[in-house]
Amino acid sequence: MGLPPGAWLGLIVAVDLVLALVVRIPSLLGIEPLEDAARWQWVLDAVLLSFVPIVVYSAVRITRQRRAERLQASRSSRQVRTMFRVSREWLWAVDSAGSITFSSPMCEQLTGYAPEELVGSPIGLVLDPSDLATALRAQPAAGDDRTFTGLVLVCRHRNGTGVLMEVTGEAVLDDAGNPAGFEGMARAVEDLPSTAYESEQVRRRVSEQLAAARLVTAFQPIRCLASGRVVGVEALSRFPASEGTSPEAWFVQASSVGLGVELELLALRTALQAARGLPAELYVAVNLSPEACLDPAVHEVLWQAPIAPARVVIEVTERQEVNDYAALSNALAPVRAAGLRVAIDDAGSGFASMRHIIKLTPDLIKLDRAIVRDIDSETAHRALGAAMVGFAAEIGASLLAEGVETDAELRAVTALGMAAAQGYHLGRPSVNPGDWAQWGGSSGRGSGDLGSGDRGSGDLGSGDALSR
Repeated sequence: MGLPPGAWLGLIVAVDLVLALVVRIPSLLGIEPLEDAARWQWVLDAVLLSFVPIVVYSAVRITRQRRAERLQASRSSRQVRTMFRVSREWLWAVDSAGSITFSSPMCEQLTGYAPEELVGSPIGLVLDPSDLATALRAQPAAGDDRTFTGLVLVCRHRNGTGVLMEVTGEAVLDDAGNPAGFEGMARAVEDLPSTAYESEQVRRRVSEQLAAARLVTAFQPIRCLASGRVVGVEALSRFPASEGTSPEAWFVQASSVGLGVELELLALRTALQAARGLPAELYVAVNLSPEACLDPAVHEVLWQAPIAPARVVIEVTERQEVNDYAALSNALAPVRAAGLRVAIDDAGSGFASMRHIIKLTPDLIKLDRAIVRDIDSETAHRALGAAMVGFAAEIGASLLAEGVETDAELRAVTALGMAAAQGYHLGRPSVNPGDWAQWGGSSGRGSGDLGSGDRGSGDLGSGDALSR
């Protein structure tokens, strides 16, 4: 194995110095040279001089090599920057605490956030960790359980809309072999479905779900901030045989082939049937699109629900644009007259949610988790939260904070005067009726105890939500 040019140059210089010391130092110090040594001095001088061009050549070669390496590194760096800038994939990385540590420029087109805005923020800003965890658990087992491929999820754009994405990544381990985070890429699933074949495939998968009725309901508790008691739950659909597709992605895909309302009907029936296992004093919030709210079949399910209308809250989602608010208001009027309440989700996330509030005069307003995040430290978030408290009071609505994940956020929304809150810090979604039973009666904790809320397994903040 040959030595690198730098090593050869060092060796030559070392030999040169040794010869110089052996030949010249005795004469410079006035020491009598050894017998017959004098006649070799000029020979050794000639040898030393012969090393000069070798040294010069080696130095020039090393300089050129280093210059070429710097040029190649600069070219590679420029190519990587270009790839990040023009690539249609969003490259990302998160640490074990769920904070984004790297984001390529494509994130701005897909999510509306610049890379510098995402880095340091929790992944929950653009992706629901529970959706990701659910999709991961449902993905068919692979040979390498550290990787996940082809997960279909709905990411949240800055304006509040959903963006269907395919996500691929793998777990990152530290030197000790412990989980240190995740890294991967995501791309938008555009024009879904884009061909007749793809449309038929989506229709087949959704139809199988509808025929088998494999959907189940998870409930997440909603707590009153004044008393700490659980006052209601949000019904969240889960697809046990989802093949790596998140629940929200199922609804987006179903809507793309005209089966959106049918899937919402199945989710609504499943949630209302499951609600019979809840404590009788809790209300149940169910998500419905404006299109579903206009469908007579949905109203029939609501009228025939096994729980009283006064315990039902319809959260109007933003899956479709509302073209006729008068028709939507008229469709909701009969069930509202029977005691059913209306909530607007993701308030403050964009113009659409605020327009829903103005046009539908809801009973409940759910403040978007993008505003609740860091509301204890971000002046703008706190100011908007305070404004929403006043706005809700003016229109006679209750304000609920979504996505409360820390004790500091909980104390901040409580101090601002919000009525209720939900989030991982206050309770996780559960499909277990045993968990539901504990939310009733005197199981609620006082507001002073809410700060010690249980963060169970699966929390991205503890690095478990992405684990299988």
